[in-house]
Amino acid sequence: MEMQTLSAIQSYTQAKPATDPSAAGGIGAAAKDMALDFAQTLAASEQTATQTMAVNADPHALVQALAQTELAVETAVTVRNKVVEAYQEILRMPV
Repeated sequence: MEMQTLSAIQSYTQAKPATDPSAAGGIGAAAKDMALDFAQTLAASEQTATQTMAVNADPHALVQALAQTELAVETAVTVRNKVVEAYQEILRMPV
């Protein structure tokens, strides 16, 4: 009996990292990386816009930064809409 309990504990310990949301490589890590990349894109675009307005730098860099920001915001909105849609679909499921 003790041998089965020990085996079950070892199996649980080995399986736990696969279900741990804070484990590396999970969807939580991917979402965190995506959010950080989004924030960095916005910060870089803001910095480029500030430099362009203050120093009269290259206007093409400003247009490129704004296009990257627009793409990042559209992607974030699309992901948010898909998450909300999936949540609403789950709520419609019968119990």
